[in-house]
Amino acid sequence: MTRTDEKEDAPTLPRSVRLLQGLVVVLTLTMIGGIITVVAVVVARFPVPPTPALPETLALPEGARMIALTQGRDWYAVVIEGDAILIFDRATGALRQRVEIAR
Repeated sequence: MTRTDEKEDAPTLPRSVRLLQGLVVVLTLTMIGGIITVVAVVVARFPVPPTPALPETLALPEGARMIALTQGRDWYAVVIEGDAILIFDRATGALRQRVEIAR
């Protein structure tokens, strides 16, 4: 017996089952397309905000070691060892304020 004979002898599915099988395939493809579309819309609608520019140089007092940096619109603050916060002007880089933190 050859392969073609086996194929001819194989029972065929009823027409209604073949129609149902085709509908399931179409539904699966539609769902995959829908998920891809939803993901693409979410990615397009929620872009990552640009990161604010960091100062190129910091004029810290001699011996001071920076622990953290935070920014505002026209200032940036540097937390240094020794429990102090230094607030600098963004445009000029000049020290605006020094805040000592009590223990």
